[in-house]
Amino acid sequence: MDLSTVNQLSSSPTRFPDCCLAISSTLISSIVALLPKKPAFTLSIGSGSGLLEYLLARSNENVSVQGVEVSSTVNRYIPEEDMHVVSGAWGLYPFAQQAAAWMFVYPRDPKLITRYLATYGDSAVELIIWLGPRVDWPDYEPCFRQSSFSKLEFPDIGLTPYEIAVVARRS
Repeated sequence: MDLSTVNQLSSSPTRFPDCCLAISSTLISSIVALLPKKPAFTLSIGSGSGLLEYLLARSNENVSVQGVEVSSTVNRYIPEEDMHVVSGAWGLYPFAQQAAAWMFVYPRDPKLITRYLATYGDSAVELIIWLGPRVDWPDYEPCFRQSSFSKLEFPDIGLTPYEIAVVARRS
């Protein structure tokens, strides 16, 4: 994909072939404002092509976003040193416990989030950002409500009307 198109983001959410989420300049600046600053890092679990993560890290040099995916061949944008691979859709990345924030973008199954929370939820993680279809949120909400990350915010951060952002913090 030609990155010059992406580098000229508008305030209106735009779909790109390399990302499930519609991306806008408002979305990027809003998420960057939430993310921890270096030396802390954010781990995007299920990062796919890494387009969103690339845009977040590129927009602010004080933000570090690393990706986790089941195959390194999916990644197109995250630098190799910031891309991690797990063995299968249910694999957990052990260094998730060192991240200050987690990000889930269009996750496939609530059980994966539940597993991360049960295994690493009492670690250094301070913040979790969930981005996905509004209609999917009711399936994921119990994962958070039944964890220590039950303080939920629903910021309006420049998504399409059918998408939602949820910021989860410790209660």
